[in-house]
Amino acid sequence: MKYIFVAGAPGSKWSSVVKNIYYSASIDRSDYLDARTYYHDASGKRELMHLGAYFDPGMESGLPEQIDNYSREYLETIFDKEFDGTGIRIIKSHIFSNHIDFIRKTWPECPVVLVHRDDDACLGWWVKCGHFDITYPRYDKYYKNLRTMASIIRQQNQGITDAMWHYKHQGLKEVNTNLELCDALNIAWPNSDHKQNYTNNDIKVTVI
Repeated sequence: MKYIFVAGAPGSKWSSVVKNIYYSASIDRSDYLDARTYYHDASGKRELMHLGAYFDPGMESGLPEQIDNYSREYLETIFDKEFDGTGIRIIKSHIFSNHIDFIRKTWPECPVVLVHRDDDACLGWWVKCGHFDITYPRYDKYYKNLRTMASIIRQQNQGITDAMWHYKHQGLKEVNTNLELCDALNIAWPNSDHKQNYTNNDIKVTVI
């Protein structure tokens, strides 16, 4: 497989899910730049949380909002321009939440990781992490203000819960730790510095 797609609303803690598989030896980390990092202390200590390319409208590695109007070949040119290494490429976008069927049909050989938390928890965590002062990625162009952000979080979470219901009997797998996620994705475990229990972090993670 060439890609691992990751979908989650802002504030779903999806960046922590990505971070704790990103250092697997199976992953192409050539999208990492210091300019593509963001640290915050919402958990009580300052930690690196955002890293690598984010593919949302209005962000540095932008995607068109209606990706289902575009071909696999065109979209892969957007994904691949951020990488020049080897290994599996993690492609993360909030808007994937509303296009999961399209992704599964277009890249049937590639898994989709769904990250979910309740709407209010997402909005509260996103605000605590820096809201529109988050320096990377930038949220202001597409998400604009808190009212718009709250509305889009609801839409994206609905897309994720709809997908979890739809794929419940079609290979959907719930995982409880990042190591279980690595096993489900068939990638190598990261080193012992990267361990995450999703239940303890109030995150629901599933793989299609």
